[in-house]
Amino acid sequence: MVKKKKDLQEEVEAVTEPIAVEEATVVNSLKAVLEAIKEYDGVIGYILRNTTSASIDLKDPTKIIDYAILSSSALDAGKVLSELFDLGDAGNIVVNGKTIKMVSLIVGENKVSVFMDRNADSEKVLRRLHEI
Repeated sequence: MVKKKKDLQEEVEAVTEPIAVEEATVVNSLKAVLEAIKEYDGVIGYILRNTTSASIDLKDPTKIIDYAILSSSALDAGKVLSELFDLGDAGNIVVNGKTIKMVSLIVGENKVSVFMDRNADSEKVLRRLHEI
């Protein structure tokens, strides 16, 4: 009886390990793409977060809290509106402000927001993010 329990435990561990590796690969890929996007004209920075961590790279660190709240609120509102109007899953959300523009989307378990000047090319950013 004890041997069965040990075999089952080993099998469960073997199944869960590749998922963690796969998730780490997605996060590393996302970070690499976001680093490249950060070099685009007009890009201010990005926020990448999942359930266990967050990576923030913004040119103006005094605005981190403001951008984090905007990012989270936009993603939550997009989800609520999609459900309310039965629109299905939103591929991405674009918020245009007076001086900045934000593009947000969910890639797997990761929530990504890229902040840029209002006149920056958000389509170029979205194309690059959807390649992942």
